[in-house]
Amino acid sequence: MKFVYFTHSLASCWNHGNAHFLRGVLRELAHRGHAVLAYEPQGAWSLENLLSDHGEAGLDAYRSLYPELSSTVFDPDFDLDEALADADVVIVHEWNDPWLVDAIGEVRRRGGRFTLLFHDTHHRAVSDPNAIRQFDLSGYDGVLAFGETLAEVYRRWGWGERVHVWHEAADTRIFHPPAQEPERKGLVWIGNWGDGERSAELENFLLRPAQTVGLPLDIYGVRYPEDALRTLARYRVTYRGWLPNAHAPEVFARHVATVHVPRRFYVDILPGIPTIRVFEALACGIPLISAPWSDSEGLFNPGVDFLVAQDETQMECHMKAVRDDPDLRRSLAENGLGAIRNRHSCAHRVDQLLAILSSYGVSTPTEMPA
Repeated sequence: MKFVYFTHSLASCWNHGNAHFLRGVLRELAHRGHAVLAYEPQGAWSLENLLSDHGEAGLDAYRSLYPELSSTVFDPDFDLDEALADADVVIVHEWNDPWLVDAIGEVRRRGGRFTLLFHDTHHRAVSDPNAIRQFDLSGYDGVLAFGETLAEVYRRWGWGERVHVWHEAADTRIFHPPAQEPERKGLVWIGNWGDGERSAELENFLLRPAQTVGLPLDIYGVRYPEDALRTLARYRVTYRGWLPNAHAPEVFARHVATVHVPRRFYVDILPGIPTIRVFEALACGIPLISAPWSDSEGLFNPGVDFLVAQDETQMECHMKAVRDDPDLRRSLAENGLGAIRNRHSCAHRVDQLLAILSSYGVSTPTEMPA
């Protein structure tokens, strides 16, 4: 089959977490013998910021580690009918301009012979619903939502059984434990500061506990304003800037543990959606400690696959335990890795996607080349 995916950017993962998952899914499809083609808009803000900060060298990790993948850059004048002419499946990510989302739906309504799915991997359906409802999705066959609570929003909007829960997952071709166990020191957190919507949580569950326990802390990410950098300096954190996502496994391998601090929307309004960093960390076999987060869909076994701290005091206790107890570290790493290998790889998500497509009458050979 031929899959066409319209993304914000495949090339850039600068503040663009969906690129992590998309790369893994498209590569898995390609390895199974499917044709894959990605389109991304000219002037995508993620790519523009990456190039502004790091130049063409910022794309080296993507280009070297994903040789099977490429994308076509388009502008509003490109020939959409030609791009979709021989597609079997078209998937459109929610971070695209309304004109594009609407135009692809119109091609489908006019008799496009492909299955058309809308892919939502963000909290805007609840934090800014008008940003999603401005899209004309009447020509779409279904919606892929990256969590049950988000899927329920679409059900309330009338999508019924045509909305499918499709969680993100780890690309285990990239995210896996190191071949040889290196020396590990301190904590690492990979994440973006953003708009300050979790600044208090970062202090309570990451910065202050790490300082109290005496664990060195490295932080990677972007969108750290001056006041955030001053906060990091106050806690004696080493801020290391942007990290190409494909290099995250080697960073995880140098540290004793990592921490998950979910954004407030994924705690209060969209529980059950762990975001991709959880999948990727566990896939690398690094012990994970999470700030309060409800695994309402039973994706993992909290307390076994990773530790959960309900408050700052408990976070300090967990950090001490992980620092001092090698058996605990080993158990968490093994159990977390097992969860990914058994249920949460991009290969599992491709299996699920193909099953979803079969419900729309899209058939694929039962055996594809490895």
